[in-house]
Amino acid sequence: MDAMVNAYRTELDLRPPTSPREHLASPVTRGVLRIQNRILSAAREFLADRGFVELLAPIIGPVTDPGTRGSKQVDIDFYGHRYKLMTSAILYKQASLLAFDRIFYIAPNVRLEPLETASTDRHLAEFHQIDVELAGARARDVQNLLADLLRHIVRRVVADRAAELELLGRDTATLTEFVDRPFDRMSHPKAVAALRELGHPQDPHAEIDWAGERILSEKAGAPFFIADYPKGSRGFYDRESRSEPGVLRNFDLIAPEGYGELCSGSEREFEYSRIVSRMRETGENPAKYGWYLRMVREGIPASAGFGLGLERLTRYVAGLPAVWQASAYPKLPGVVSP
Repeated sequence: MDAMVNAYRTELDLRPPTSPREHLASPVTRGVLRIQNRILSAAREFLADRGFVELLAPIIGPVTDPGTRGSKQVDIDFYGHRYKLMTSAILYKQASLLAFDRIFYIAPNVRLEPLETASTDRHLAEFHQIDVELAGARARDVQNLLADLLRHIVRRVVADRAAELELLGRDTATLTEFVDRPFDRMSHPKAVAALRELGHPQDPHAEIDWAGERILSEKAGAPFFIADYPKGSRGFYDRESRSEPGVLRNFDLIAPEGYGELCSGSEREFEYSRIVSRMRETGENPAKYGWYLRMVREGIPASAGFGLGLERLTRYVAGLPAVWQASAYPKLPGVVSP
């Protein structure tokens, strides 16, 4: 069995599946999906214990998150109206705080990623996020929550899915060595400076690019945060600092071992005038966001939250070469598949 698994895994490292039968019948896929199932149950138990209410996220809406880093949105005809498939549930997370002050979704997302992302080993056109939002929170609050969530998930998976991790050849010592330590935090300017010292031409006004993330990730021994991106690099909903104009109170969580970004989060803009101003600055037409802006004008809570990529997290925890191995029915950018 071990020889068969190793041979199959080596083959999988080089190419995506050609059919659902090939993929779903493999012992590798079964092991990965059992790990993913435990990740989900661990996330739910952790968040429920912290007082969060799970809601079902919408899949379609008149608008969706515009800040999708080069990917395209998918339009559908909704009874004569042009609606979007959700690229992110961020606007609905803010709305949901009118019902409960702590919410989470296990949310599907569809993004037609640029074709070049098919070679990054960490992009899918269809994926899921563990989406969390907390009223009255600051960026540091949800960073701490996220770190505790990741620690809890890793502990549970290592304890309950040891056989699957062994099957996949995952080094659990490497995986668990960070669980009792605080996560490091690096500002965006420091990340840019570190990359430039290493010879990588990172734009100081933009998000850390995919190659830069991989470089920083490969040098890390534990997950860490990159925080406080420059204004203009992210969507209108990331809150601009009141004490440091031009700086956004947001962050990414970067996994070690070259796995790259697992999660993005931020404090949210919640004041009507600031949101409309930010929309215009980022080239968005406020008229498209009618339902959202009416809600904001009537008042929504200040909040912070994050979206943790489920397939990326599964890839990291299971030690997989490519993120498509963490999906039962993977949709790679540019690859037509069931």
